[in-house]
Amino acid sequence: MSYKELKNKMDSKQVTILDGGIGTEILRRGYTWASHQLKSEPELNLEIHQDYINAGADVITTNTFQLSKRSFRNHFANDEHLEAIGARGLLNRAGELIRESVALADNARSSIDHNNILIAASITTLEWCFRPDRSPDVEEIYDEYLEELTDYAEAGADIFLFETFNSTPEAEVAIKAAKEVGKPAWVAFVPYQDGRLLGGQSMAEVVDAMSRNEPDVLLLNCAPPDHVTAGLEQLAPLWDKALGVYAHVGKFNPPEWQFTDEYSADQHLQECKHWHDLGATVIGGCCGTTPDYIKKLSQFFN
Repeated sequence: MSYKELKNKMDSKQVTILDGGIGTEILRRGYTWASHQLKSEPELNLEIHQDYINAGADVITTNTFQLSKRSFRNHFANDEHLEAIGARGLLNRAGELIRESVALADNARSSIDHNNILIAASITTLEWCFRPDRSPDVEEIYDEYLEELTDYAEAGADIFLFETFNSTPEAEVAIKAAKEVGKPAWVAFVPYQDGRLLGGQSMAEVVDAMSRNEPDVLLLNCAPPDHVTAGLEQLAPLWDKALGVYAHVGKFNPPEWQFTDEYSADQHLQECKHWHDLGATVIGGCCGTTPDYIKKLSQFFN
């Protein structure tokens, strides 16, 4: 399936199924999420992608959340410190891992003859996504996004999925960079319990900013179901293009980024039916969801 075909499907309000959690699924299968397991356990990444495809996902996401040069650099005081401790060349590994992650997703769809599946690059904010107060100056980050998105595009990603954003200014920069690279942009924001973003913006302000930049899909993600519902109830009447949702489920169980399975796939399906009634047509799962959750969605909506 080409992206144009998917876009026509979304424009006609047919449901598009996203995959579910990857980092939490890696943890659930008994591994750590260190280095995204792209180097040490590539077969694990491949298997998870295959399981989501077999579950009925139309779009699978790369295992690249928080994977960027800046994420690596933030572990060190500065470039001199990085070189002094022997980590020379580390920053270049971001692009290398991006390419390997896209290749694994591509191998998954070709290995089981599902070339109608599209690959979305998982891209979050340059700083920690749940700290909008740490968002960098938007005047400084365009080139960073342009370099990162170029890596994804050259590797073969079909869609740029900007996810778990908590304020609009950085999202606007990301969309502009996506347009220069020439790939479609989807943007997912995190709603809080009152429907606002963690950065304080209302859904009306989100729509105002996104209307200027026109992502193909506007989504809500990485929040518990009741927060997603609060956000979607405010967002849906204001946005006339494709809407999407993918919530996390269960309870956060630190210190690992793991969520318990107290929230069943059947409960998740009931929430997704409600979100579909509110106007969401791109539907999947975030942290804590598994291929079983996506299979329930695919069986119902397809």
